[in-house]
Amino acid sequence: MPRLEKTQIITVAPSRRKCVYAGSFDPVTMGHMWMIREGAKLFDDLIVAAGINPSKRYTFGIEERLNFLRECTKGMANVKVSSFENQFLVHFAASIGAQYILRGIRSVRDYEFEAGMRHVNGDLSPKICTVFLIPPRGISEISSSFVKGLVGPAGWERVVKQYIPAQIYERFVGRFSGGGKSRPVGSAGGGPGGGGESLQDMADI
Repeated sequence: MPRLEKTQIITVAPSRRKCVYAGSFDPVTMGHMWMIREGAKLFDDLIVAAGINPSKRYTFGIEERLNFLRECTKGMANVKVSSFENQFLVHFAASIGAQYILRGIRSVRDYEFEAGMRHVNGDLSPKICTVFLIPPRGISEISSSFVKGLVGPAGWERVVKQYIPAQIYERFVGRFSGGGKSRPVGSAGGGPGGGGESLQDMADI
């Protein structure tokens, strides 16, 4: 009777699915939070990255925006907060070992823009896949610019409360209180810097 040799079974653990969700987060909105929560469900690790574009003027500095994100994602075990500067988003994703980029699409206009960016990113780093999510109708129009555009008229504090997380509401209102809108942080610029804002911090959902 032939002798049977023992077969060694090697189990290879699947690689963790890591994704980057980037934006200016100036400030964090309920639209951002929906994307973050959904991303945390889809991926093993979600890196929420605030972009720093030298040609863009921000209302909140990078440390403030990072603190906003940390507070708003507290308790989400697989979500980490980071930032990147003078670097294409897809290159940043590759540098941290992410296989995916998460983007939101609110409208046909967003789709056309994001489709173009997806193709450019594919040229720069073919191994990284872009995943698109469409937010619910109730928050589909919310963006950082939209929220800041509500500041000014009587009662604006009550109006914006529904569009930004409770964790940052008081500081957002405080930044604009005292009459007049807040002075932006950063340099003014006529065009995108370092290869284009759309490829660095991308457009906010």
